[in-house]
Amino acid sequence: MTEATTMTIAAETPSIPGAIDMLADYARVRLLLDPRDVDWMRNRLLEIFDSDAARRVEAAALGLAESDIATPDDAATSAAAVFLDDDVIMGTLSAAPSRIQDVYDDVRAGAGNMAAMRWLYDYGVANGYIKLAQLRRNVRFDGAGLVVTINTAKPEFKDMRKAARGNSVEGSFAQCTICHANEGLAARGKRTLRTVEVELDGRPWFWQFSPYGYFHQHGICVNREHTPMHVDRSTFANLLDFVNQFPDYFLGCNAALPRIGGSVLAHDHYQGGGETMPMQRAATWRRYRCPDADDAILEIIDWPASAVRVRSHDRASIVRVCERIRAAWADYDDSGFDIASHDASGAAQSSLSPIARLVSDAGNAPEYEMSLILRNNAVSERYPLGVFHAHPEYFFVKQEPIGLIEAMGLFVLPGRLVGQLGALEDALAAGDALPDDLAEFRLLWDEARSALGDAGSSAGGRAPVRVAVRDALASICRNILGDIAVFPDHEALGRFLETLGFEAR
Repeated sequence: MTEATTMTIAAETPSIPGAIDMLADYARVRLLLDPRDVDWMRNRLLEIFDSDAARRVEAAALGLAESDIATPDDAATSAAAVFLDDDVIMGTLSAAPSRIQDVYDDVRAGAGNMAAMRWLYDYGVANGYIKLAQLRRNVRFDGAGLVVTINTAKPEFKDMRKAARGNSVEGSFAQCTICHANEGLAARGKRTLRTVEVELDGRPWFWQFSPYGYFHQHGICVNREHTPMHVDRSTFANLLDFVNQFPDYFLGCNAALPRIGGSVLAHDHYQGGGETMPMQRAATWRRYRCPDADDAILEIIDWPASAVRVRSHDRASIVRVCERIRAAWADYDDSGFDIASHDASGAAQSSLSPIARLVSDAGNAPEYEMSLILRNNAVSERYPLGVFHAHPEYFFVKQEPIGLIEAMGLFVLPGRLVGQLGALEDALAAGDALPDDLAEFRLLWDEARSALGDAGSSAGGRAPVRVAVRDALASICRNILGDIAVFPDHEALGRFLETLGFEAR
């Protein structure tokens, strides 16, 4: 198809064959379609196209001026953009998983592991699996030392049993929602999902990016074997092995306990990506010497949740120190702090959320870091959803379990807050009272009003109102991190560590 023909199709009303031509061009340029397979692909698309699909291309094409189109590829990209959320069409255009793996391996061999991961991410954007346009519409801001996001694509699950039912994979070969058998599964809209192989500590795993990632290049690393989530010595070794291979990413996991984040406990997996989390930037409160690991440094992190980090050039030393803390914490009880390691039936209630990253790579001596967030999922009559869970006064912001990413300081809040916070801003800007239908927001309202002072929003217009509301929201999120802290302060955490033989430096 010539450039002039493509421009005509894009600028006028495209026929179904014209739209298909543009999609085939897009697949050839962006999705690894072999030029020898173009006719075959056009006929596959012709089989699934309908009049509605043609109208969608027409609407997009009419919105383009002829001067906007520089090349045939531009026109093809514009046509494909209309279908990025169409799992049937984009799944048809996408290359087979074997082809993806082969190209990934070629990039990895020629340009390195991180270049291969970036290639896979770009492919996921190009074939519509990664919903980049929708992610860019999410609200995101910094406040109170945290990153706060309002994810309009993520459903809010206040009842985790309901969330688990939403993860059903009945009628498929998959045993759960993250099994490798989900690749290409039509029933879950996974026709465009593509994964790549990863080896951790000599065992087969695989990596896939999240379609609605919470941060830059957010993905999950999944055990190829369907085996339950767990945190033990092997977990620490696996995480360190991953970041050794992919040094621009961190990798961590939830504590493998119900009620404290991570709705898929039936299948061992980790999550991570290419962003430094607020907790990883937090200062050190106190350093400790490590028994049996003179080359390692243990630090209490100056962070609302109870968290430590271990640094060393020796991965084996980090594993030993982390396992020492994990084993002790798993059986630690302190009724004064409401810490019970097991419930009345003997089920474990204490575990860790570990997070690994490479903090420096000076020549042949890389330095590794493992952060550990101490978690406990005990319940009580006062706190039936969890003693170390967001407390009820904050449920208007967040009632769901606080998982790994939020415990690290990136809060993922429900999409309903976009409208609710907007209404609060309207009322504050107008000098009105708190709206009756937002009475549960009294805590946030009072904090924002106090920050605005007597002048209210009269100085500076709407901008200071939005700043005050967002600052108040971030402050509440930080308080929630304090709620999940298993120790009331750093001193108490330090005393626990000293019982394990760690000595303050």
